[in-house]
Amino acid sequence: MQLLTGLIVITAYAQSLSASDICSEELARLQEQEKLLKSQLQKQELFLHRLQLLNQPGNKNKAKPDQTQDSQYADCSQLFTSGFKSSGFYKIKTMSVYCDMSEGGGWTVIQRRINGTEAFNRSWAEYKDGFGDMNAELGEFWLGNDNLHHITAQGNYSLRINLEDFDGNQRYAEYKNFKVADEKDRYRLTFGDYVGTAGDALSGGHQVGVSDWASLHGMKFSTYDQDNDNYEQNCAQEDKGGWWFNKCHAAHLNGVYYPSGHYSASTDDGIVWYTWRGWWYSLKTSIMKLRPTDFKIDPSDDPNAVNHSPPS
Repeated sequence: MQLLTGLIVITAYAQSLSASDICSEELARLQEQEKLLKSQLQKQELFLHRLQLLNQPGNKNKAKPDQTQDSQYADCSQLFTSGFKSSGFYKIKTMSVYCDMSEGGGWTVIQRRINGTEAFNRSWAEYKDGFGDMNAELGEFWLGNDNLHHITAQGNYSLRINLEDFDGNQRYAEYKNFKVADEKDRYRLTFGDYVGTAGDALSGGHQVGVSDWASLHGMKFSTYDQDNDNYEQNCAQEDKGGWWFNKCHAAHLNGVYYPSGHYSASTDDGIVWYTWRGWWYSLKTSIMKLRPTDFKIDPSDDPNAVNHSPPS
């Protein structure tokens, strides 16, 4: 209030003075003071706006997604540690991303399938740039292979895959050292150790002999118009979606969305995670997201933390 009052007084005073009443030096000084007060007032208004967001019901100790961020963030984990703890769309570097602030926070979502509204049998160019609904809170999308490369080239990232079937059962798979190469290397995929409840379908390590033809480690990305797999035909064309194929897969999360789970087709072209529901069950939900492997979870944000009552 004091800043606003001071600004009004100085502005009114400066406007009331004629050239004969004041020298140019004094006028310049008043104009500079007015400019400074305006800047301070804008900062104060922004601060008050953020305080109002923090005090909204259900948002205690959380910041809302805010596109007026005044610094660059490498990923959603940096946003989370900077106080932005509500899931939503944010700006990082040169791209807009959806940040999932659940499950410990700081996840950059790279793929989302939830209802089949988006077709994933897309061209190389579309998978390169990304596609889908990047505005709706529950939109389906692929973030883009160029973006996957840029994010994972910044350091050591873990990939978490959340899956759900049509009966409401949920499983997850997590891989360390997830990395996507650049377009010259056809977005080659590499990843490390697995933990989870869905089974290790990406490496095909669930059964002897399977990894030779099913492991996606070191595989290049393929689409119907860019065949980079190890199969004599085109896996992406047969299975109707862009993905890292070998000969062809035990995991394919960009396949056809079948609305009832079990399906029949000439090939296993559904949203498949073989180690959980097999080749002929297409999952209801698939969400792929990234976070730095060394991300430190605050105990208050850790969903697996055990809260003990203080001793009496």
